[in-house]
Amino acid sequence: MARTPTALKQDAPSQAIRFCRGQGGVRLAFASHGNGPPLVVVSCWLSHLQYDWQSPVWRHFLDELGEICTLVRYDERGFGLSDWNVTDFSLEARLRDLEAIVAAAGYERFSLLGMSGGTPVALAYAADHPERVDRLIVYGGVSAGSYDSTPSDAELAFRAMVRAGWADRDSSFRRFFTTRFIPAATEEQLGWFDELQRMSTSTENAVNSRIARWGTNVRHRLPEISARTLVLTAVGDVAAPLEGARDLTALIPNARLVPLASSNHILLADEPAWKVFMSEVSAFMIGAEDPRSTGDVPDRIGQLSVRERQVLNLAADGRTNAEIAETLVLSVRTVERHLSNAYIKLGIAGRAARTAAVASLLRLDRA
Repeated sequence: MARTPTALKQDAPSQAIRFCRGQGGVRLAFASHGNGPPLVVVSCWLSHLQYDWQSPVWRHFLDELGEICTLVRYDERGFGLSDWNVTDFSLEARLRDLEAIVAAAGYERFSLLGMSGGTPVALAYAADHPERVDRLIVYGGVSAGSYDSTPSDAELAFRAMVRAGWADRDSSFRRFFTTRFIPAATEEQLGWFDELQRMSTSTENAVNSRIARWGTNVRHRLPEISARTLVLTAVGDVAAPLEGARDLTALIPNARLVPLASSNHILLADEPAWKVFMSEVSAFMIGAEDPRSTGDVPDRIGQLSVRERQVLNLAADGRTNAEIAETLVLSVRTVERHLSNAYIKLGIAGRAARTAAVASLLRLDRA
């Protein structure tokens, strides 16, 4: 049975949490929030659908990605709000779970984000279902847990540390893992991630999941992926080295690599690399398919927020971004983000196309 944090702040935006059955009848929890084209996040090992909203490490991912898309997240088998009574953490089981999540969410076509340990599942799904995956984003992930047939001494020591200290109130053992993932974090962020490990799953699940991930290898499937692919990775990330991202990009036919100037496996909100991440993902998602839309720009107006409409109205009146920022008491960067988000939701790209679409949209909006 999953555990729930005892003292959560009630400041999370509205998200719809639902449940479905995955491989072997395992109960899976998934949630969605935001607006725009659907982006399904393949679970990245440590997660908790509720607790993540209080995170000084993860919250900006949820907030900012939710501004440009409908973000669908789930807790993997054995973690978070999903069933903890699990023994099978194989790639096959995790892949079948993703298929069940997608079916329950009701999307025929969508974009896919494979993060960290969820990357092999995302890659295998994209290879198996080219007709379903519109765009593929890989962040901080590699195609294989290891290329060695026998666990190294370091890997065996890693597992021993999990067994020894995962569930302890004293976070000394867990701090070792935390500093590998976010070495540049503040003490508050380090402490939160220490606690996430203990709260997100049991010691047994953490070990068994680690063993299964170590033996996963989907590198041979990469040439089969046809979706447009964006690969992002921090150049100093010891958890997912840059060489693995280069290998992914070289083997996926339609892939592009964006190295990020960071040592953090999980980009933090105040580092410049996070702004680069969002800029690249926002641009990549422009024109992504949204099955809830008919394909005509005016039919998508309902997806825009009040602020996005305000910005577009001022843009249609010929205001510059700086003038819009002054009028609405925003920063120029915030205005640019609202415009970018609106274009993504409207599924348009290119300066001329945007101008025409905005004009058409606003004629209807003002009618």
